[in-house]
Amino acid sequence: MNGTVKIGQLSSPRTLRARLADYAQLFKLRLTSLVVFSTFVGYMVSAGSPGNYVLLMPLLLGGFLTVAAANAINQVIERQTDQLMARTLNRPVATGRMSVAEALTAAVLAGLLGVGLIGFYLNELSALLAAAGLLVYAFLYTPLKPISGISVWVGGLAGAIPPLVGVAAATGSIDAFGWTLFVIQFFWQFPHFYTIAWVLDDEYKKAGLKLMPIGGHRNRLSAWQIAILTSVLVPVALIPAYYGVTTWITGSLVAICGAGLVLRSVLLLRSLTNRDAKGLMLASFAYLPIVLIVYLIEFLIK
Repeated sequence: MNGTVKIGQLSSPRTLRARLADYAQLFKLRLTSLVVFSTFVGYMVSAGSPGNYVLLMPLLLGGFLTVAAANAINQVIERQTDQLMARTLNRPVATGRMSVAEALTAAVLAGLLGVGLIGFYLNELSALLAAAGLLVYAFLYTPLKPISGISVWVGGLAGAIPPLVGVAAATGSIDAFGWTLFVIQFFWQFPHFYTIAWVLDDEYKKAGLKLMPIGGHRNRLSAWQIAILTSVLVPVALIPAYYGVTTWITGSLVAICGAGLVLRSVLLLRSLTNRDAKGLMLASFAYLPIVLIVYLIEFLIK
């Protein structure tokens, strides 16, 4: 069913608009854009000279294509489990609107072009980091999901690499600010993805995916793990201020954002309800862009 959509006994060609919508879904356009925004912030804060901003275009395009490739490979590997969950059953590969060959071709081209752009216009370290993020996400995190909850930790590593790509692209190395962004983005993923897994626990179990904390159940043990991992976001926010990388005002604002997530995690710990899990999940959606914007604003007003 490559290039057509079946309706009963009839089939009609996929329109250009429909094909573009499928590619946006295959590449997870909104999530990919958020992840690449962290690359942008890492680069902007570390670049220093405005003359370096000309390299933003190949960096952001390369970063976008690399993350998009990882998402596409993920959907190819999970096409059968995606059919078992309401959240994912309409994905293009799962439904057959897009063939495995088409999705893999798009993924390979996007990955090679993305890493190539970064390596050619920026430097080898940033290209290697981008490639590592792609490979870890697609070929370690994704296959581990039906095997063990450790997959979330592995996926967290892959998801925290993009800001390092930005910092490395600007400086050729990774400084304290880059590692701070890495740690923040790594630990942010626990309240974010664990609460998604909490709310969708029945669907994930039906699909055979193990994405809950140790123990694998919606209980107090899982809630404690979410709260403890979330609490790391508060002290981490103050580290760059202590070393003079950012101001104490910025550090305090980022710490307050982390404290907001901790408060939501405590509510979940007390109630163990889907309602409070959704509250923490929604708060986590807001946390990362707000924190990145705070760092960017400090850079812009310096």
